[in-house]
Amino acid sequence: MGPLNLPTYFFRIKEDRGKKYIFDEIRRRFVLLTPEEWVRQHLVNFLVTQKNFPLSLISVEKGFKNNRRKQRYDLLVFDRKGEPLMMIECKAPGIDINQHVFDQASRYNNKYKAAYMLISNGMNHYCCLINKTSRQYRFLQEIPVYSEMQQGDEQIIR
Repeated sequence: MGPLNLPTYFFRIKEDRGKKYIFDEIRRRFVLLTPEEWVRQHLVNFLVTQKNFPLSLISVEKGFKNNRRKQRYDLLVFDRKGEPLMMIECKAPGIDINQHVFDQASRYNNKYKAAYMLISNGMNHYCCLINKTSRQYRFLQEIPVYSEMQQGDEQIIR
């Protein structure tokens, strides 16, 4: 896997029957190493080491039903009260982040109503704050540190 627009991290990687697997600290098991998984693992490490996100408050690839359809989010970050705080959609580095990807993440977030949304393909990262009343996005210059997000959107949204 190639370099990303994220810090370099060292991962436990193994090969079995010609396929590579990466150890996921959250799921506590090896998972198939795909380009999207490469982005997801780097992003998790970045959020934990650089933005002080508690590893225990990050959920990975959980299924849910949305309008009777089975869906699966990439990452969902919770606040310390257990409420959804940030919906994260990861794409492989070669996938363009376009309106379709934002629509997908928004559909997923309709279920969880997280105040923040982050979309990344490992090269480009888009973080936005969602006004729950107007449902408008405000793009942020950078991904906030976890403690800043805990202040609540009523203090941040103007």
